[in-house]
Amino acid sequence: MRRGAKRKTTHKAEEEPSKKPAPEQPIDEPAPEEPINEPAEENHVEVKKKKGKAEPKASNKAADGRKPKRAKVSKSEMETEYFEEKRNLEDLWQQVFPVGTEWDQLDMVYQYKWNFSNLEEAFEEGGKLYNNKVYLFGCTEPQLVSFQGHAKVTMIPVVVAVVSPFPPSDKIGIKSVQRETEEILPMKQMKMDWVPYIPLEKRESQVERLKKSQIFILRCTQRRAGLKQLKIERVKKYEYCLPYFYHPFQEDETEQSTVVPILFPIDPQPVFCEFDWELDELEEFTDKLIEEEELSADQKEPFKDFVKEKVREAKKANREAREARKKALAEMSEQTKTAYESMKFYKFYPVASPNAPDVSGVQSSFINRYYGKAHQIM
Repeated sequence: MRRGAKRKTTHKAEEEPSKKPAPEQPIDEPAPEEPINEPAEENHVEVKKKKGKAEPKASNKAADGRKPKRAKVSKSEMETEYFEEKRNLEDLWQQVFPVGTEWDQLDMVYQYKWNFSNLEEAFEEGGKLYNNKVYLFGCTEPQLVSFQGHAKVTMIPVVVAVVSPFPPSDKIGIKSVQRETEEILPMKQMKMDWVPYIPLEKRESQVERLKKSQIFILRCTQRRAGLKQLKIERVKKYEYCLPYFYHPFQEDETEQSTVVPILFPIDPQPVFCEFDWELDELEEFTDKLIEEEELSADQKEPFKDFVKEKVREAKKANREAREARKKALAEMSEQTKTAYESMKFYKFYPVASPNAPDVSGVQSSFINRYYGKAHQIM
């Protein structure tokens, strides 16, 4: 053998010096379609096509006799990932709009992974809300709580459940200490309404089935992105909203109160105070304001006239409220009366979990000035 000649060991016939056979001399073998000598790359692919196998074209590295690289298998293809199964009512508390929460505080509400498993369990057999028609609305309570060794004011989400055969109200109250007057508006005017809640397992259900829903939530369709187009006064109204409720069998605060908020508009600073027409004597009350330099002496008589007018308005409002309640009771059916008498309010706080602050020490049964106190804290 000549020096430098390549020696092949794959077949006995290859021990002879490498020669390409003439094209007109076929190789005499029992399987002509499988030649002993390695053909050129294009001939190899052509033979495979005759056999009906769609194999990829051999790479240059394979033709050179080098071993091709093995395909890398990613870790995700080798390991099976398991996801925690979602609970049927897992996102219920998040779907409820937190009424009265400032828009720029909403992100703070959802910064923790709050656990409302107590709300979910209440709908199970044996729970307080099981097999009942329930109306849910949300709110937030800023409280100083500790988490991971740090104490700070936190916006705690709260869900109120009203067990009732009909919506407790279709109105929203707008009231705050900064506002002189109180407004009672239709919910839809503030883009709010009661809508059916669809559990996760029924999200693909047809609309007809939703009519049988037993869970209704208060939703708001006002988008945060659209707030820039609203006037400041309109935006602030959302921050002062309170879910409204009127119980015909109970006198509300308006009917019982003898206190009148006074906002006397004078320069350079208005006088803000509260006057109780049963406990306060107007002359003495005014002199005290002058003594404390909150009211100038030359404004004494105009101030007294202003207070008298506000007291007349308040007494008239109380009288009209009592008359309206009596009329509503007289026209109310026995079925509706029974429904009001059996109506229950439940207030749900998030339960303790390692992912959120413990709020067990700051819970209160008070809901708001319209609903009063909850029958039970959950």
